[in-house]
Amino acid sequence: MPEGNITSVKNFIIVGFPGLHPNYYGLVSAAMFLVYVCTLVGNGIFLTLFAREKSLRKPMYYIILNLVACDVMFSTTTLPKIIARYWFNDAGISFLGCFIQMYFVHYLSSVNSFVLAIMAFDRYVAVCNPLRYPMIVKDSTVIILCILAWLLAEPGVLTMVIRAYPLPYCSANTIMQCYCDHVSITRLACTDRTPYGFPTFVLAMVVLLCPLAFILYSYGTIILAVIQISSTQGRLKTISTCSTQLMIIALFFIPRCFNYLAPYIGISFSADAQILVILLYSLLPPMINPLIYCIRTKEVKETLTKNLARSTLLQFVKQKVHISAICH
Repeated sequence: MPEGNITSVKNFIIVGFPGLHPNYYGLVSAAMFLVYVCTLVGNGIFLTLFAREKSLRKPMYYIILNLVACDVMFSTTTLPKIIARYWFNDAGISFLGCFIQMYFVHYLSSVNSFVLAIMAFDRYVAVCNPLRYPMIVKDSTVIILCILAWLLAEPGVLTMVIRAYPLPYCSANTIMQCYCDHVSITRLACTDRTPYGFPTFVLAMVVLLCPLAFILYSYGTIILAVIQISSTQGRLKTISTCSTQLMIIALFFIPRCFNYLAPYIGISFSADAQILVILLYSLLPPMINPLIYCIRTKEVKETLTKNLARSTLLQFVKQKVHISAICH
C-alpha cells in the first residue's frame, strides 16, 4: 500500500441532516430522545409482561421477544449518538467505535429480517394448517429457528466489516448520515470502493429480499386460504390476527426496499430526504411495534389490562392502609 494511502483518520464526524439549521438542533434532539424513551418503555412493557405471565410463553410471543431484543439493541446502538450530536453538539465518534456501530446496525437489521420471516411462517402454519400447528410450531422449533436467525446474520455482516476496516482512510472523515453504516464509511476510503460496495449491495439484497419473498409467499397463501373460509366471522378473525404482523412487516421492508432500489430505478432525492427515510425505517418500527402487538394482539392487551388493574388495586389498598394507620 502506498504511503499516501495509509489510514490517518482517528475519528469520524456524524453530520446528520446536512441542511438542518442549528436553531432546530434542540427540537430534533428532543424528538429523538422522545423516540428513544418510547421505544424503551414500550418494549420494556412487553418484556415485563412476558417475564411475569406464563400465558405468553407461546411460539408467537417467543418470536416477538426476539423482535423486541433487536429493536431495543438497534435503538440503543444508534439513538444515543444521534441525540448527543444535536443536544450537546457532539458529532465525533472514534474510528473503532464507528465500525462497531456499523457492525451492530447491519447485524441487528439482518436478524430482524429473518425474525419477520419466522413470524410469517408461524402465521402461515396457523392459518393454512391449523390442525397440525401444535405439532409443527412448537416452542423448541421456534427457539431453534430464532437461534438460527441470529447465527445466519453473523458471517455476512462480519465479513463486510472486516473488509471495510483496513481500507485506507486518508483525510475525509465526515459521514453524511446519522449513524455509521457501510455505504457512508467506505465512501470515505481513498481507494476504489467498487470491489467493496457491490458485494455489500448483493448481501443486503439477499438478506432483505429472500425473507421478503418467503413472507410474500406465506401471506399470499394465507389470503387464498382466507378467501375460501365460508364464515364471515372466521374470515374477519383470521384477517385481524394476521394484520398485526403485516403492519410490522410493512414498516420494516417497504421503506428499505425503496431506499436501496431508488438509485437503480431512476429515483433521486436530496440528502436530507434520504436520511429522513433511513431514520423512518430504522427508528420508527422499534417505537411503533410494541403499540401494534400490544394493542392489536388480544392476549397481550388482556394481560396488560389485567396487570394494570392489579397494580391500581394494590396501590388503592396501600393508600387505604396508610390512611387508616394515620387515623389511628
